[in-house]
Amino acid sequence: MKEMIKMVLVLSLICGLSGLTLATVRQSTSARIEEQVMTYVQGPALSQIFTGYDNNPIKDRKTFDLPDGPVTVFPAMKNGKLLGVAFETFGKGFGGPVGIMVGFNIDGTTLAGIGTTTLKETPGLGMRLVEPEYRDQFRGHTTKSVALTKDGGDIAAIAGATISSTGSVAAVNEAIGIFQQIKDKIHETWAS
Repeated sequence: MKEMIKMVLVLSLICGLSGLTLATVRQSTSARIEEQVMTYVQGPALSQIFTGYDNNPIKDRKTFDLPDGPVTVFPAMKNGKLLGVAFETFGKGFGGPVGIMVGFNIDGTTLAGIGTTTLKETPGLGMRLVEPEYRDQFRGHTTKSVALTKDGGDIAAIAGATISSTGSVAAVNEAIGIFQQIKDKIHETWAS
């Protein structure tokens, strides 16, 4: 009996130390991991949306608190003047959530474009969301009405990937709603 209690205590001590070590490692690396995600996931999506900016949108990002949770906004600037902003929203795709970085021109009446951040769609079908032929339909598009052609809009869905296309349009429409909520804060934050 005494031997069993000793083994339980030793095992508990090992588990406790392991948990403490893992928590410490996670805490010490979380900022670096977040920066890597920003650089290698959000960064390429931003370069698909904006051209001609001279700042680092990743470093200049700001987070705004909304009732549904925080949103991280990435500014594109040239010579200190704000050209546009972008942030990530998600839609429901066939293989799971589809992350779309949605860019807005500074007045908010037109889209600067979209970039894909995360997706697990069917190769050859839903994965075509990343192709310029699909993405470019959003560049310069009005924010008043973004819909697929099957829903009366002018965005052509990807053949065979209607769910992925619908999810990306839903993410864009969600971003338009969020932009309307924070546009005054954006102008205050990056006023020239």
